[in-house]
Amino acid sequence: MKITSTAFKNGANIPAKFTCEGKDISPPIKIEEIPQDAKGLVLVVEDPDAPGKTWIHWVVWNIPVKREIAEGEIPGDQGINDFKRNSYGGPCPPSGTHRYFFKVYALDQLLEIDKGSTLGQVQKAMEGHILGFGELMGLYTRG
Repeated sequence: MKITSTAFKNGANIPAKFTCEGKDISPPIKIEEIPQDAKGLVLVVEDPDAPGKTWIHWVVWNIPVKREIAEGEIPGDQGINDFKRNSYGGPCPPSGTHRYFFKVYALDQLLEIDKGSTLGQVQKAMEGHILGFGELMGLYTRG
């Protein structure tokens, strides 16, 4: 699958609007080449450059199959992130430039898990059901 955004190009800087220094809302996401048999989408946003572990910024599942997720939209069921919130948490690196991966998975079924589930619970529920995958990477350095 091909994942893009009108807010930033792959490998480019994420505008401050979508970070802890701005409105802290999710950027628009465009999804192309979704497998025909997909029944739902999962979106995970993570920072592998965070100190100590990969920091989870957003976990959303049971997103209806669609080609666009609008800026600030809550497209499905949200899980707990590493900010301890069931919502989007924008880039907010403590120092330096970090990479932020917006990962989209196409699944052959919807997930029957509780809202507020962890990424680990979502990943376990997705096992054996992934039809397609794509990602978009953006960079951010706090001003």
